[in-house]
Amino acid sequence: MIEDSENPQANDADAVSASEQTLPHSSAETPSFGLTEYAERINGRFAMVGFIALLLLELVTHQDFFTWLGLR
Repeated sequence: MIEDSENPQANDADAVSASEQTLPHSSAETPSFGLTEYAERINGRFAMVGFIALLLLELVTHQDFFTWLGLR
C-alpha cells in the first residue's frame, strides 16, 4: 500500500478539503453580533450611501456640510 507522503496527489486533495472546511462561504452572509465580515460589509455599504447622500445635498443646496451644521 502506498502512504500519503509518497503520493503527492493525495496530499493536495487533503489540503483542499481542509481549506474548504475552515472557510465556510455561508458564514459571511449570516448576521451575527460583533465585528464580523458581514457587519463590516453592511457598514461599508451604509457609509457609501451616506457619502453619496451628502454629495447630493451639497449639489442641490449649493451649501457645504459645515454650513448645514452651523459651523460657518
